[in-house]
Amino acid sequence: MVDKKTAKDVNKSAEIRKAAASLKEKGEKPRPVVIIAALKKQGIEVSSPQVSMVLKRMGFRPRKRRKAGGASGVKASGVAPAAKRGGQISVEDLIAAKKLVSHFGGTERALAALSALKRFES
Repeated sequence: MVDKKTAKDVNKSAEIRKAAASLKEKGEKPRPVVIIAALKKQGIEVSSPQVSMVLKRMGFRPRKRRKAGGASGVKASGVAPAAKRGGQISVEDLIAAKKLVSHFGGTERALAALSALKRFES
């Protein structure tokens, strides 16, 4: 049976740093779930937010999450910059238009959808 250490006997942040350093030496990415499990085996209870904050202060940033893919992947504000430039169309505008056309399944359907939208705006 593992002896549970009291709060006075152990510095939890130091233990989290040690566990993270040992994982880093092994070539693994220190993740809160792994560190919590390792420290629990030693009898040290830590919370996920506590581990995350210590890792953040050590310089281990969490992975960036991908944005959820929209229906077409085109931002609604993608059209506004062309209007600000006096009607000039940029390469980014053309790429956004191509994505829109591919979403609708062809240029004709995309143009039909845009003309229908224009009738609703009037």
